[in-house]
Amino acid sequence: MERPGRLLLQSELRVRNAAYDVSLSRSLFTWKRRAASPVYHPFRPRFCVPLFPRRPDPGVCHSVPVSEIISVREEEEENGSRQRDDGSWKKIREREGKDCRQAFTVLYVERCQQHRWRCAEVTFTCSDEAVCQHWVSSIREQLASNTSRPKHLLVYINPYGGKRQGKRIYEQKVAPLFTQAGISTSVIVTEYANHARDHLKMEAELKKFDGVVCVGGDGMFSEIIHGLIWRTQIDCGVDPNSPEEALSPCSLRIGIIPAGSTDCICFATVGTNDPVTSALHIIVGDSQPLDVCSVHHNNMFLRYSVSLLGYGFYGDVLSDSERKRWMGPARYDFSGLKMFLTHHYYEGTVSYLPARGIIGTPRDATRCRSGCVICQHNGQLNSERSEKYEMDEASDSESSGEWRTIRGKFLAINAASMSCACPRSPKGLSPAAHLADGTTDLILVRKCSRFNFLRHLLRHTSKDDQFDLTFVEVHRVRRFRFMPRHCQSDSDLELDLHENSKRQIFSQICKDHPACGCAPAYSSWNCDGEILTHTAIDVRVHCQLIKLFARGIEELPVFEDLTNPCAI
Repeated sequence: MERPGRLLLQSELRVRNAAYDVSLSRSLFTWKRRAASPVYHPFRPRFCVPLFPRRPDPGVCHSVPVSEIISVREEEEENGSRQRDDGSWKKIREREGKDCRQAFTVLYVERCQQHRWRCAEVTFTCSDEAVCQHWVSSIREQLASNTSRPKHLLVYINPYGGKRQGKRIYEQKVAPLFTQAGISTSVIVTEYANHARDHLKMEAELKKFDGVVCVGGDGMFSEIIHGLIWRTQIDCGVDPNSPEEALSPCSLRIGIIPAGSTDCICFATVGTNDPVTSALHIIVGDSQPLDVCSVHHNNMFLRYSVSLLGYGFYGDVLSDSERKRWMGPARYDFSGLKMFLTHHYYEGTVSYLPARGIIGTPRDATRCRSGCVICQHNGQLNSERSEKYEMDEASDSESSGEWRTIRGKFLAINAASMSCACPRSPKGLSPAAHLADGTTDLILVRKCSRFNFLRHLLRHTSKDDQFDLTFVEVHRVRRFRFMPRHCQSDSDLELDLHENSKRQIFSQICKDHPACGCAPAYSSWNCDGEILTHTAIDVRVHCQLIKLFARGIEELPVFEDLTNPCAI
């Protein structure tokens, strides 16, 4: 926690009839309860119970970072009702005769369990109107000086995602907070698939806004990044179809209000899928860089990925579940069980460029958290390398023979750019993956028995090392390529073949006998919940290409310190 520094303002104010020493610096807003002193009340016996019992005081002092103050507003005294229990009728009549603002309320971020944030408030009563005005103007001045806070936001709402609650969630839980914080919004309710992507690509006047907010799930977020990244590259003169091009980072931050069936990005960057928490991160102006993978096929752009690229098991689960949307969220469980029982494996070649000179490995105990040192170090290293490569293309390690190649039969090939943790898998596919270090964790699961594959899957939910198995290997890479064994069929027709091979629920029984034609030659790539139209792909990681209104998952000691404010 930053030290308070020089005080800008200090006064004795009252909170619920208790005296507090209140102070404001450039970094902290603090109120500390004064020691109680016995006061004689001639009109109230000592054994009298107050008409309105006081709520228990959470503590004698409290400190809030100025950056986490949401807003401040002036209040009017309620005709002396706050003074009713002191027995002084003269003071009550004096206050009834006044109609001036002598109190102000500060709204601030309060941390709860499981990384949730809430909007708390405290009201201070001042001795006169001048003191009240001075406090209000001083706090507002400090908030206005914070240039990281957004003033104007472009909001896209997906009314059909998840349980169709996106519009209600925004109007009831998020919009009031934006209004209190003085944020103006331009809201667009999407009407069809990729509406937000197309609007960002062609029509949106991005210079008018400080950020883009999507209300929906991971699919809606994918629309936003595809439109925003594409628009940025076109404006900067970069060819998105070239896998060799270094993409230009996006200037606008992206906010996510979770309202979908899957909220993987929120879990990885905030720690919860609570819409109020995400709205408060947007209001205080948090910024979390995020790596993005570009996926190409034969110098043709396919998609961007920020979380998971999965071939084999996870690709088959997605392909099968897409045909069972009528089942709702239960389709993922059904398809997962079905694909586990069919136990398909696929042959191909994986080539990858290992990430050298970085700190951290996929099997570290270190987790990516708020203010991650590994992301900062590796991100800086990556930017220095990029500058060096631009000056001397011959020094590019991608052409210096560092590529490694693995051929074999695989049950799953996964590339995790973040941990991919969720309520069902608290550790995720790659627990030590980082959000902004310029790498992705390439996980190869070779052909094995169903029992061994089940052991691997179960370790996603346990404390055991899920990579400590003979048939599993993991590599931290900056780029990789995959080529299926029969590359001549790698076209749009391969998906039709894949569909035809799965018309029956459990048709692939004799998978070890290719002559019978029941074993599929290809799987599909699951790219952040979308199916790619090609299996031969070239994937490159672009370090810190976008920024989110988030700060990463905070460590538990942060919560402990802030629940004990006197320790600050």
